[in-house]
Amino acid sequence: MAEYVPLEMPDNPRLAQNIIHFARALRRAGLPVGPGRVIEAVRAVEAAGFTDRMDFYWTLHACFVNRPEHRVVFAQVFRLYWRDPRFLEHMMSLMLPAIRGVQEEKRAAAAEKRAAQALLGDQMPDLPQPEDSEGGTQIEIDASMTMSAEEKLRSLDFEQMSTEEIAQAKRMLARLKLPVKPILSRRRMAAPLGHRLDRQRTLRAAMRQGGEMRALARAKQRPRWPNLVVLCDISGSMSQYSRMVLHFLHAVANEKGAGWAKVHAFTFGTRLTNISRHLATRDVDAALKAAGAEAQDWEGGTRIGQCLHAFNRDWSRRVTGQGAVVLLITDGLDRDDANALEKEMERLHLSARRLIWLNPLLRWDGFAPKATGIRAMLPHVDSFRAGHSIASLEDLAQAISRPDDAGEKARLMALL
Repeated sequence: MAEYVPLEMPDNPRLAQNIIHFARALRRAGLPVGPGRVIEAVRAVEAAGFTDRMDFYWTLHACFVNRPEHRVVFAQVFRLYWRDPRFLEHMMSLMLPAIRGVQEEKRAAAAEKRAAQALLGDQMPDLPQPEDSEGGTQIEIDASMTMSAEEKLRSLDFEQMSTEEIAQAKRMLARLKLPVKPILSRRRMAAPLGHRLDRQRTLRAAMRQGGEMRALARAKQRPRWPNLVVLCDISGSMSQYSRMVLHFLHAVANEKGAGWAKVHAFTFGTRLTNISRHLATRDVDAALKAAGAEAQDWEGGTRIGQCLHAFNRDWSRRVTGQGAVVLLITDGLDRDDANALEKEMERLHLSARRLIWLNPLLRWDGFAPKATGIRAMLPHVDSFRAGHSIASLEDLAQAISRPDDAGEKARLMALL
């Protein structure tokens, strides 16, 4: 909810144009605002008047907001556009990159950065175009064989991205999909061309015909979709990768028709935290802010064995049953007891239908399983793949759809 301050009308208001620019900012921030809603907003403000600040806010709110997750974005854009007299300086301060280790004076609220990015689109000045000089030399460059900026971003390491590249990568991750093939369950369903004979339906139909069996009813196995369980390491060495992976998981959890029955997400560093209900929030900024507040061990130490033990003890039977696919995102750098870690990995592997390990250290060409934690975990995974870029997350769909895909596991097992 926005903080209301006294609002004064200028002498020459041009209110309709301001509402149009405000609607454009909402559309850039992700709200489905079209020309019809802009016309309705102008007419509604004309009917309700502009004298009361509460009436003006809720008039525009009724015209532009139709989902609960859009309320926070609308409130932030409204506050920056209509209420703050120095909104441009405030937005520029929100867009500056934060320096690690320095306490910020004021942290951006949920959806505040997105609102600032949407509003800055109207504040960028138009640069004058240089005039063509007669004596200048014109150089033509053939860029047909060069790689596009988006292709470079796909293969770029998350840890080497700038602030602008991270924002663009998050938008690309929001469009990614992770489809999965259905599993054939033991239950059967009626199908005219099924490969199995349905004896019960055939006998029931014969009883209705006086015992005469006129046709054979057939059935097939009923398809069902598995659960996706994600265990994401949020320790200090994995913080940048974890943020990008959580953006990807939010898109997967909110993608309708992706094929997953449920998406369960857990973070671990020094303790295990369930953030599944936070990822169900439609707004990605509010979802990740709530998940970060829930996980108190962000950028801390790593106790993989103890966290896996807590998962196997408290959550394994609840979420990994009925053929669940488990994604383990960690670098495997653990100093705890290797025997206990191996025991918990073996139990997790037996509980899941497939266990896929994404490790950002695999991006190095000379990577070898020398760490004790990696040597204990590697034998108990079905697929071992890199997880450091957008391209590696895109290749994850191949590992899920192909049961025989082991990634780099066979090559690294030969080095043990």
